[in-house]
Amino acid sequence: MSLVSVSEIKRRGMSSVDKALEDGPVHLVRSNRAEYVVMREMDYQELMTDLASARLAASEHDLKAGRVQRGNAAELMDELTRGE
Repeated sequence: MSLVSVSEIKRRGMSSVDKALEDGPVHLVRSNRAEYVVMREMDYQELMTDLASARLAASEHDLKAGRVQRGNAAELMDELTRGE
């Protein structure tokens, strides 16, 4: 992952990020701390797809293991409020 300072972007614009994106996501650094990550849209969409697949797999695993409660949102909120 590449690092680009915010001041570099102010001086050179997005071209300073474009080149760095060739190597993957870019950390934008402000005051010697990485504060943001910039990535190509295609990489972001792939990340979101992978995340959704992982969440679905975890939910299916919970369902098969019996760690699922049936009910509606109001019942769940009542249960949480009562501390059960």
